[in-house]
Amino acid sequence: MSNPRMILDAIPSTRREFLRRSGIGLGSLALAGVMSDDTSSRLQAATASNPMSPKQPQFTGRAKAVIHLFLNGGPSQVDTFDPKPALDRYHGKSIPLNLRTERETGAAYRSPFKFQKYGESGIEVSELFSPVGEMIDDVCVIRSMHADVPNHEPSLMLMNCGNAQFVRPSVGSWVTYGLGSENQNLPGFISMCPNGYPIKGAENWQSGFLPGAYQGTYIDSKHKEIEKLIANIRNARGIGRGEQRRQLDFLQAINERHQQARQQDAELEARVQSFELAYRMQMEATDAFDISDEPQSIRDMYGDSVQARQILIARRLVERGVRYIQLWHGAGQPWDSHDKIEENHGRLAKECSQAIGALLKDLKQRGMLKDTLVIWGGEFGRTPTVELPKPGANAGTNSGRDHNHYGFTMWLAGGGAKGGYVHGATDEFGFQAVEDRVHVHDLHATILHLLGFDHEQLTYRYAGRDFRLTDVHGRVVKELVA
Repeated sequence: MSNPRMILDAIPSTRREFLRRSGIGLGSLALAGVMSDDTSSRLQAATASNPMSPKQPQFTGRAKAVIHLFLNGGPSQVDTFDPKPALDRYHGKSIPLNLRTERETGAAYRSPFKFQKYGESGIEVSELFSPVGEMIDDVCVIRSMHADVPNHEPSLMLMNCGNAQFVRPSVGSWVTYGLGSENQNLPGFISMCPNGYPIKGAENWQSGFLPGAYQGTYIDSKHKEIEKLIANIRNARGIGRGEQRRQLDFLQAINERHQQARQQDAELEARVQSFELAYRMQMEATDAFDISDEPQSIRDMYGDSVQARQILIARRLVERGVRYIQLWHGAGQPWDSHDKIEENHGRLAKECSQAIGALLKDLKQRGMLKDTLVIWGGEFGRTPTVELPKPGANAGTNSGRDHNHYGFTMWLAGGGAKGGYVHGATDEFGFQAVEDRVHVHDLHATILHLLGFDHEQLTYRYAGRDFRLTDVHGRVVKELVA
């Protein structure tokens, strides 16, 4: 009985069926007819219905893949890409703005970092991200971003899922729902975060009410060894590929039989797809995540750090057809510099800045930047005023900044974004977006536009309503499009 179908037909799948067979003994006859198709036909049907199969966008988009560099915790705009000379003049003095912040803040706090103009565009960039400055003519800097609240959790959900309060699918899930993936042997949506989860954990890459196949796959990128990087990537000793395939066929047959009585069970379908994907990943993931075969010159260009490694892996994943890769800086909220911003932002930028600049350069020289959209930013920015010492809130120094959702910076590169361009502005202190303001919903609408979707038309019907990433908000910011 080497055929999984024959074995399956001999085994009751539920206690109720076992009792029915014991009493009558005829129930298996009908089942045998239903389940009589051969394995190859079944696999072809499964492939044809694969939710991750490549799909055409609504119109021809410029971007085919996304790399989202997420600086969780909130990088300071006035210390990175939004220079404010007024802070030098007002340093240690009150500023003529009265915006409510999450924690108590005081006087203006000048940036401890120097800015310099780069490229033909002459865009000013902080010394923290000078490698990005060298590629600034390919970067679209948005200095007028704004969100809803100055708290990490709702702001993370807004930035990643389009809603700060309710469970909604993540951006990566919407993108893979719309486009599928060009590589069926790797997940279409991968989220890498070294040393653990960010705040809100897997909710940041959840599929929500979309089918589970569109959920992001989490990888702890602190590891170098493939066996630690991806759990169970190797078979247990003594189990060959052929035996594993037979086991999987048998399991697939049981799952399909179970699903016959449970039509439209998205969670079960996602589980079935995950088994097949895990099997296929064993063939290709080892190569995709192993950077040892990269030329030494490329590895030197990116640098030798956890961030460098995961950013280089992201380029390799895009090359292999993965649709959406999100790269977090680390567990928790590392960029949340309530204290010692010069020390902490300096250390964090040193870990990733070289590799980010190298990614842009590497993508461009390979001809990949034109259809790979790179996104940089956090869930919000930071105040231009100093956070006042408070027990339990900071270390008691006047050297950090509080959360700021009123105005912050993000940037886009490649994938049809307008390079060498600065959009919008904050006030003279960098506190609030005042010119050509861009809400997170607008950013999402623009990202989908670059990928070939009308954000109002990319919908999924759930609970009697057609939902979309931007809910009932958002507009495409045409000025950001090349």
